[in-house]
Amino acid sequence: MTDRLYLPRRSVLKLMGAGVMSVGLPGAFANRAMAAMDPVGFQLSWLNSVQFGGSYLAEANGYWAAENLEVALTPGGPNAPVEPPVVSGAALMGISAADYTAAAVAEGANFKIIAVAMQKNPFTITSLPDNPVNTPKDLEGKSIGMATANTPVLQAVCTLNDVDINQIEIIPTQYDAAPLVNGEVDSLLSWLTDLPVAMTINGIDNVTMLLADYGYTVHSQTYIVLEDSLADNRDEVIRLMRGELKGWQTYKEDPAAAAKLTVEMFPDAGLDLPTQELQAAEQVHLMFSPLTDAHGFGWFTEETVAANIETLALLGRDVTPDLWDRSVLEEIYDGKSSL
Repeated sequence: MTDRLYLPRRSVLKLMGAGVMSVGLPGAFANRAMAAMDPVGFQLSWLNSVQFGGSYLAEANGYWAAENLEVALTPGGPNAPVEPPVVSGAALMGISAADYTAAAVAEGANFKIIAVAMQKNPFTITSLPDNPVNTPKDLEGKSIGMATANTPVLQAVCTLNDVDINQIEIIPTQYDAAPLVNGEVDSLLSWLTDLPVAMTINGIDNVTMLLADYGYTVHSQTYIVLEDSLADNRDEVIRLMRGELKGWQTYKEDPAAAAKLTVEMFPDAGLDLPTQELQAAEQVHLMFSPLTDAHGFGWFTEETVAANIETLALLGRDVTPDLWDRSVLEEIYDGKSSL
């Protein structure tokens, strides 16, 4: 995403056979170990971290192997957009966000959003306790450090909450907490699971205001496939998504275990366990909700789609409900809320 930390892209490690983790695998995996697996590409949206902990668990626990899939998990990053590999067929499925997918569709891509991982958008405004931003109105008369490319996000929040953006001083900053800690800005725009987590890990108290709590309802960490794939490769899409859903169910049961697995899988990624554990815990509040409790991880409704369309319009993206397709989730869950 445009607000995220810019780091060199790292290549993904193959877990199976890499010797980075020992885990008891289901019998289905053992039975299929010698069988030819169907190769499938899965494009992630950012660098390796517990942000994708459910996917790592799906591979480590053999959920995809049980579906007779050999999944190539490819990390993303600032120079590795999600959409091109999916368009080219290098990846059957990718993780994106509704605003990015809407932009791609406007340029002619035939994407469908088939599931939503983050039930709440992770954009957050972070401040310090002695000068807090508790509501959008508190931004008036203050400065905010952010990537200027995210100005439409701030404008949308201001429009939704009757805040005069001209009363906010926007200061371009790198994706770092230092400007806030050093008193150069009054607040920062980032993901909840990034800069606030880094500050907490370093013993710096902070106040966070989740934009989703003030009307910013853009679906993030969404699963996208080509519309043609829903017809021509539907069986593979179903199997890939079923393993992914099982991975996130396991993640919810023990986020700390997902953090530990992530650090073990990617020893050269510069990840530390306390940070990954805190990020994993924060993600639970973003990814699971009464809606997912009732219908299953990844679920969305006509109402949540309508809210997204309204917010996307404020970002200059005009889309219709046809961008979303819940048929894969409906087929997998079949009226249940878990697998």
